[in-house]
Amino acid sequence: MTEIELKARIDDHEPIKERLSSLGSYVRSYDKIDSYWLNGKEAALLITTNTGIRVRRESAVGADGTGHETVLGTMKKREMSGNIEVNDEREFAVSDAAAFEEMLQGLGLSKVMRKEKHGLEWTVKADLSGNPEIKAELSMVKGLGWFLELEILREDANERTVWESRRELFALLQKLGVGEDRIETRNYAQLLSDCRDF
Repeated sequence: MTEIELKARIDDHEPIKERLSSLGSYVRSYDKIDSYWLNGKEAALLITTNTGIRVRRESAVGADGTGHETVLGTMKKREMSGNIEVNDEREFAVSDAAAFEEMLQGLGLSKVMRKEKHGLEWTVKADLSGNPEIKAELSMVKGLGWFLELEILREDANERTVWESRRELFALLQKLGVGEDRIETRNYAQLLSDCRDF
């Protein structure tokens, strides 16, 4: 599966929250704690490419009030197409986070960064290209502030589908009243690289 997404810095999240609630369907609130694991010799690659393995501990409460907790392992290859991310992602459920991280350590990987964010998620119907929906997340990232993340999942990320998805993302960004100058092209690892706290 390929993620086609953008993220933008937000100064005041309340107006964005109201607009998302009017445009889309509220899905859930969430807390996500991510640990990034790499071979020590390749740690610098995380900053530029987001390679390696991410272990995510996530707790969420759905729109119906039902809570759940999951642990996910993710491998991601990140590429930029202008100011849009095109990520080839492989994600899988992990039944025992401690055992999985012990295995990663045994394979010679080290935890090189941690990221925490909490926020709210909506789905918004796409207007232009027939995509089923856009996932919209409004997140407070610890140490960085508020971000809006818009994402479309595509099975086939050829030039045409990336272009169509880009139009959809920018159309929603405009509806939400967020300027393109607010788009952040650096990944969170780059943004957090100066404030590691573990």
